[in-house]
Amino acid sequence: MSAAPESHRCGTIAIVGRPNVGKSSLLNALVGEKISITSDKPQTTRHRVAGVLTRPDAQFVFVDTPGFQTRHGGALNRVLNRTVREVLESVDVVILVVAAGEFGADDEAVVKLLPTSVPALLVVNKADRMRRPEDMLPFLERTSKAFAFAETVPVSATKRSNLAELLKTLVRYLPEQPPLYDVDALTDRNERFLAAEYIREKLFRLLGEEIPYGCAVTIDEFKVEGRLRRIGASIVVDKENHKAIIIGRGGEKLKAIATGARKDMEKLFGDKVFLEIWVKVRKGWAEDAAGLRKFGVDETT
Repeated sequence: MSAAPESHRCGTIAIVGRPNVGKSSLLNALVGEKISITSDKPQTTRHRVAGVLTRPDAQFVFVDTPGFQTRHGGALNRVLNRTVREVLESVDVVILVVAAGEFGADDEAVVKLLPTSVPALLVVNKADRMRRPEDMLPFLERTSKAFAFAETVPVSATKRSNLAELLKTLVRYLPEQPPLYDVDALTDRNERFLAAEYIREKLFRLLGEEIPYGCAVTIDEFKVEGRLRRIGASIVVDKENHKAIIIGRGGEKLKAIATGARKDMEKLFGDKVFLEIWVKVRKGWAEDAAGLRKFGVDETT
């Protein structure tokens, strides 16, 4: 295959892996904007989110997916795992992301999902952890044997290192076709969706270990008034005591969540944002299909 594209190339690239290997951070680093939310807690991503990078010679449509869950059941995790499987059936290239120095049973479970009909690249994230080649090489040899990977590329999403090499490698596997999105597009998601995700990210970053998993965010109002976006949102929880924790003493925790989300929105939208957030209790919302559909968790398109 030619080392450089002879005409315009464009394709969809699934980013898959177990929870917490840096899939969303990688997508954001490649696109250059925060399209997919991140935190140090697994299962932050609940939706199929596409980030678009357009160059004169190619358009890359990166599809972020939830971390494939092998240890916990429940309706929510079943829906998230189904999202991963469905994305893998409809892309041109797959990137399997693993963390440098870590390759265990959960990674192997994701490997078993990889389709053999499209090229799959092994991307070793957090490569800066292993500074010496003598440490990295044995790991690359071991992981590369897990599947017939087309290529292996070490990167660091947080330090944005070796991303140019990853793109150079990826473009060779994209089909020759016109762009799927406008040249200025950054994602296939609208501003309402991104607003809800930015709020949910702050829940993961500012709350304890268990509470964010029982939360959903809905956008009740989204009005554009000149250079101002007026947004009303609800954080939905399934337990009364979680509502009190999210609000915090004197409303301080909720204020911190709203302030952080508002700043992210203003940076991406390029306009001022007036944000109001309420907290509501809907018991058992995450344990049945109707509740998941109501709060948009089962979206895959």
